[in-house]
Amino acid sequence: MTNKTTSLSRRALLGAFAASAVAAAPTFSKAAGFLRGAGDIRRIHMYSGRTGESVNTIYWIEGQYLKEAMQEITYFMRDWRTDELKAIDMRTVDIMSAAHNLLEISEAYTLFSGYRSPSTNAMLRARSSGVAKNSLHLQGQAADLHLKSRSVNQMAKAAEACKAGGVGRYTGSKFVHMDCGVVRSWGR
Repeated sequence: MTNKTTSLSRRALLGAFAASAVAAAPTFSKAAGFLRGAGDIRRIHMYSGRTGESVNTIYWIEGQYLKEAMQEITYFMRDWRTDELKAIDMRTVDIMSAAHNLLEISEAYTLFSGYRSPSTNAMLRARSSGVAKNSLHLQGQAADLHLKSRSVNQMAKAAEACKAGGVGRYTGSKFVHMDCGVVRSWGR
């Protein structure tokens, strides 16, 4: 019986790894469009030039978010200026993961901005007209991301293909904004 159990466990494990390599459709009927391409195992891989930290974690398996991975992502996406944390909305991470899968790359996202504290957002608004007063960054629902191997336009098209949330092109600054708010897009 031990061999049969081991065999089943290996088969299940191999099936799970195979699922991560293929962009699969959602496995439950009420899945939102942004889950398309995320697979049965969802991974996020990011690097922060601001802190020198990186995260490369599986955060969702077979319909379940992994609590420890969610905490790791929240810490990684904290406001690096103030070290303040806010729980990151996993819908945004799902969009990021699905867009990454659609790009068919292994390169980590470079995170420019995740959660922003009210003081950081106010400081950035004072410096730039492109920072929203009620930014979804304040709610832990947005990320500004860069990839060396893909253009802003390529990244934005992948995020828009998810049909969820906001997608902003910031070509001059070489990043794409992704959020889990209302579906919309801006920039060139």
